[in-house]
Amino acid sequence: MNLNHPIVPLLGRLMMTYIFATSGIAKIFGWSGNVAYMSTRHLPMIPLLLAAAMVIEVTGSLCLVTGYQARIAAFVLFWYTTAVTVLFHNYWASSERMAAMQETHFRKNLAIMGGLLMLAYGGPGKWALGGAAIPEAPICEQRRSSKLDVT
Repeated sequence: MNLNHPIVPLLGRLMMTYIFATSGIAKIFGWSGNVAYMSTRHLPMIPLLLAAAMVIEVTGSLCLVTGYQARIAAFVLFWYTTAVTVLFHNYWASSERMAAMQETHFRKNLAIMGGLLMLAYGGPGKWALGGAAIPEAPICEQRRSSKLDVT
């Protein structure tokens, strides 16, 4: 099995994109339902926050799929997901009936956030728009060399 093939990071980017793309599209076509859901959290300026969330999710998805500015997009999506996780999946403040479900969403989001940080650090891989101009992280360069400096 060759994990150094350029399809590996592309598949990873596509898998991470799925949740953001479908959520962003759902915000477009289910605006009023999303406003109602956000109202349960007593947030200010809900239409503005919802529009910002939609733009972040759709634009971030396009960047992850194409690889264009993927490191920046991953970093923005990391912080966005952090905020969403704390605001909407705070299982510690949920009713006993809802706590387990919210904790599952919280943990799932932590895994997604970890993948986003790895993408922000390591870059989108070879199969990305503008990929040649994006410097890779030092650990990626070390992995390719025959010597690995562990000092």
